[in-house]
Amino acid sequence: MEITPYIESIRRDLAVAAEVAGADARAAAERLTAALDAAVRLALMEALSTAAEEITRDLAPGSVEVRLRGRNPEFVVTPPPGEPEIPTPPEPPIPPVPPMPEGEQGTARVTLRLPEPLKARAEEAAAREGISVNTWLVRAVSAALAEPPPERRAPRGPSSRVGPHIGQRLTGWAR
Repeated sequence: MEITPYIESIRRDLAVAAEVAGADARAAAERLTAALDAAVRLALMEALSTAAEEITRDLAPGSVEVRLRGRNPEFVVTPPPGEPEIPTPPEPPIPPVPPMPEGEQGTARVTLRLPEPLKARAEEAAAREGISVNTWLVRAVSAALAEPPPERRAPRGPSSRVGPHIGQRLTGWAR
């Protein structure tokens, strides 16, 4: 798990807050965040370790461990003995991008912030298909917004949450 983006987010937030007080306060905030890098990493590691301990208590006799790989934590999950692992269903293939309707031409720029692990998975998926990450993301968004065939359309209203939903999954442990 990459924790650097979380630390960078704290730095940005502190810089924005200090900007209100002027350039001197912003410079002081930048010096403080550089000095606090190790303390913030340690605090995040302690929070992750505490969370792993709580999960292990609930998961017993299985366990969750937090290990350091370089400067980043890594989770190791040991399921309870004798319980089969729950297989992850394969993800459905992404349909090709439908052609643009008449009059809807051109592109728009969007800034998308992804967690590092999700970004890595998107890059791997794009590489497997031999396309750019941008093209892969355009296809994924198009597929998510495509109108399902009439036989697979869910009814509208409060009871529409029944049945399988493509692209939605639930992960975790259950007893």
